[in-house]
Amino acid sequence: MALKNTVNNEQFEKEVLKNDKFVLVDFWAPWCPPCRMMAPVIEKLAEQKADTLDVVKVDIEESLDNKNLAIKYGVQGIPNMQVFKDGKVVKEIVGMRPANILAQDLSSLGI
Repeated sequence: MALKNTVNNEQFEKEVLKNDKFVLVDFWAPWCPPCRMMAPVIEKLAEQKADTLDVVKVDIEESLDNKNLAIKYGVQGIPNMQVFKDGKVVKEIVGMRPANILAQDLSSLGI
């Protein structure tokens, strides 16, 4: 399954940093309308790219640890999607994106 449930700070290392696949991390919050609008786009993308991409969601409001995780990765506004490979951020996508543009952003990485 390419779309994981919301991960927390404790799960982040295993699910993201030590993952062999590309991982799209969606930093979001439940009160954020653009984040809620992006959710179905991201879910569909996760299904389409399941062979090469895992997707995890980090609710930045869930805990202080999650908020600190967002700060650690430079999240200043949401929605903020970061693509990781081999434990490093290889692309950051900030703000809403139509599905086709988000797919192009990922295709540029070979995903």
